[in-house]
Amino acid sequence: MPEPLRFEDFTKGRKFAFGDYVISQDEIIAFAEEYDPQPMHMDPEAAKHGMTGGLIASGWHMCALAMRLLKDGLLHDTTSLGSPGVDEVQWRRPVRPGDRLRMEAEVLDARASLSKPDRGFVTFRFDLFRSNPETERQLAMTYKSPIMIRKREA
Repeated sequence: MPEPLRFEDFTKGRKFAFGDYVISQDEIIAFAEEYDPQPMHMDPEAAKHGMTGGLIASGWHMCALAMRLLKDGLLHDTTSLGSPGVDEVQWRRPVRPGDRLRMEAEVLDARASLSKPDRGFVTFRFDLFRSNPETERQLAMTYKSPIMIRKREA
């Protein structure tokens, strides 16, 4: 098993690509019924006549899916210690049933912790892309987030 990525491996400008997930109508509706019960997320017929022109995933659902893709595609290979938050979430295009989701991450900054010498903060920009047979790859969501990552000499 390869050595996990540590703080020192995350240099400004480094990029990662990961994820391959197709979202279904059933899961869009199930998430919305539980967490974001609005017609454009729950009712395909009502959504057809609304401003979205059809059923779309909740933005909060997109955030949850992005986290899952991030965990499976990048964080599982790191010494991540968690994150103090998320900044600048922007939903750019709707995610619809049948869309294939992929993510890209870019290191924007990496700085050692001043109070805890065993770790550093790596700030990423994460971009969630959607595509389907009718559309080419489009940016669906973007956000920035610092992640605490253990140093090699910890």
